[in-house]
Amino acid sequence: MTQIALITGASRGLGAALARALAPTHHIIAVAKTVGALEELDDAIQAAGGAATLAPMDITVDAAMQQLCRGIFDRWGKLDLWLHTAVHAAPLAPAGHIGPKDLTKSLTINVEATARLIAYVSPLLGQTGRAVFFDDPRAGQQFFGAYGATKAAQIALAQSWQAESRKTGPDVRILTPEPMPTATRARFYPGEDRSPLADPHAEAARLLPAILAQ
Repeated sequence: MTQIALITGASRGLGAALARALAPTHHIIAVAKTVGALEELDDAIQAAGGAATLAPMDITVDAAMQQLCRGIFDRWGKLDLWLHTAVHAAPLAPAGHIGPKDLTKSLTINVEATARLIAYVSPLLGQTGRAVFFDDPRAGQQFFGAYGATKAAQIALAQSWQAESRKTGPDVRILTPEPMPTATRARFYPGEDRSPLADPHAEAARLLPAILAQ
């Protein structure tokens, strides 16, 4: 039976690279807001002999996520794997000068949407499925207040779910990728030399054994 993998934040960066890496063994459900990037991903997956279902949706829209998960259940009845790579990178700012809109967007995407997705995806994963989150520890670093706090909160949610489901499933894993030349990082370090950074496809290949290991 075909393994089904849901990737939230699949249009670029690590999410897209993981989708391509998993495509030989999984049917990919790719979720992102950028339709054009999803179509490029679909072309790459099909060219490699894989198959994907594109879901151009905003993870912060509750009704859309309910529709997505209901559609997954109606078509496949389950999920084998969920990779959550979606994140909002708020502009760097001193803690006392974080813009209210930036903070709200960070909380909405990084924390609230993650909490809702855990609630909706968990029944699809059941006892035998697996969820994987990707840490980027910035909490407490100067100027990273909005991103660092909300990313830490996202991982704290994942850690609680991990502890709660250790005996019953699903299997929850938290991995830490190497720095990559992604759009998220470019917002933080716009002028840096990107040549030493890990290629997202190479990083996806490095992480894949930890994602799939039994």
